[in-house]
Amino acid sequence: MAIIGIDLGTTNSACGILTDDGVKLVPNRLGDVLTPSVVGLDDTGELVVGKTAKQRLINHSDRTVAAFKRLMGTDHKIKLGKQLFSATELSALVLRSLKEDAEALLGEAVTEAVISVPAYFNDNQRHATKLAGELAGLKVERLINEPTAAAIAYGLHEKREGNFLILDMGGGTFDVSILEFFDGIMEVHASAGDNFLGGEDFVEAMMDGVLKELEIEKTALSPRQQQSLYMQMESVKRRIGQQPEQRVELELGKDKVQWVATAAWFEQIATPLLLRAKRPIERAMRDADMPPQTIDEVVLVGGSTRMGLFRSVVGRMFGRLPSCHLDPDTVVAMGAAIQAGLKTRDAALDDIVLTDVCPYTLGTGIINEDSPGQGEYFLPIIERNTVVPISVVRQVCTASDNQTELRVDVYQGENRLVKKNVYLGELSVPVPKGPRGKETVDIRYSYDMNGLLEVDVTVVSTGKTYNKLIEFTPGALNASEKAKALEKLAALKFHPRDDEANRALIARGERLYEASLGDQREFIARALGEFDKVLDGQNPAEIVKARTRLGELLDQFDGEDWI
Repeated sequence: MAIIGIDLGTTNSACGILTDDGVKLVPNRLGDVLTPSVVGLDDTGELVVGKTAKQRLINHSDRTVAAFKRLMGTDHKIKLGKQLFSATELSALVLRSLKEDAEALLGEAVTEAVISVPAYFNDNQRHATKLAGELAGLKVERLINEPTAAAIAYGLHEKREGNFLILDMGGGTFDVSILEFFDGIMEVHASAGDNFLGGEDFVEAMMDGVLKELEIEKTALSPRQQQSLYMQMESVKRRIGQQPEQRVELELGKDKVQWVATAAWFEQIATPLLLRAKRPIERAMRDADMPPQTIDEVVLVGGSTRMGLFRSVVGRMFGRLPSCHLDPDTVVAMGAAIQAGLKTRDAALDDIVLTDVCPYTLGTGIINEDSPGQGEYFLPIIERNTVVPISVVRQVCTASDNQTELRVDVYQGENRLVKKNVYLGELSVPVPKGPRGKETVDIRYSYDMNGLLEVDVTVVSTGKTYNKLIEFTPGALNASEKAKALEKLAALKFHPRDDEANRALIARGERLYEASLGDQREFIARALGEFDKVLDGQNPAEIVKARTRLGELLDQFDGEDWI
């Protein structure tokens, strides 16, 4: 039974399998290898995922959601129609769609997967991703960092030696990884990033810039107008490199405004975000103790790295053009598929060894009597960018007389004060009474390749050891809650695969109809009406012909690349 590799992206998702001929990307029900990470409900209350849902973002924003990956690992709920969903549940719906596509291609059930995550995803977010896989009916064999997956796709078969910097900027996150290849080993030396920096932030900054220039408050726009403006700015961002001046008609409030986007304006808007992107790059090089001249190749991953400005900044930093010969939108899925092949112990890949690192420092809180008034201080146990799997022990002692219990709080972060780091969980152990400082305990942290942390606390005087697997996640589900979530997702009505192409085309036509006026609107309405009649006839051959005709017609009015 095949294990699939999945790139669960903020903007788009993809999956692949490793075959004897290399990686095969799985086409979805519309024939595309990229599935927009968008979930919605249509007018009948049935669930739509992917391109069909994306087509409904503008005019049905109250029943369509996107970019929910940014909320993974939080307890935030998102309203979809009349129901509330967590980011984990919405991600599970995307994963379920990818799983069904793979099953349709392979002709067999798919129950296992390797799923990619941003390298800078914290422990909470990694647990949420694994849970999303479980809710989708997948056993998550491994979580693999996105830059590491990309590096596998680029370097696995060539087996070059050298140091490589992987820059991965997708729709919502930016990851930096420094890797070294030698003797069939791929070792991650450092990882850094920004969980809230991606292509969507550039588009949001563009929206804010336009509204500020035109002196219009964002709250004055309806949700449909905001989504329309977002799509137009996304189009400007994609084209600005080839078309330095773009004239756009904006629907703002009650008026339509003619506005011109220039390359100089975009550079001014993008500069603060590009400066943010430089910080994790510099931090990763410091952590790895590798100055720019020691980097043999810079590899770009993620659709947002197509921006000419981003490539120029990277080129100036390293004095060379970055590598981007593989499709940045699918390279992570390719690497995840290869890693899935590794999990099945494919003989052709057996000699490749992959190491990874812990992206955050993990530690506990201690009392420092030399600096009172600040609260507990952070005692690092596993430093960030330590190669994993790793197991490290530190010894602490009791802080007060006659203490009978010692609580080990678990944190991740880089601040010296625990209150400014991320709380992951705790483990309390009994200790014999005695003077302050007499009783000591050994705290052992063990961190694995999936980003899962196990804590062992041994009381030295008694020799007793207490253990806990840290699974703290805001919004995490216990067994009963997980069963309810599975029941809720199973009760949702999904569109059948065989008519998804028709529904996606109708959604596109409806979007164009609502965006049009006059003769153009009437023309689109007639075309949609004729297509509806063909669908009612239920003749598969005629439906295929009519779908092709309608698609070609809509192409005349829609110059956007929606995938």
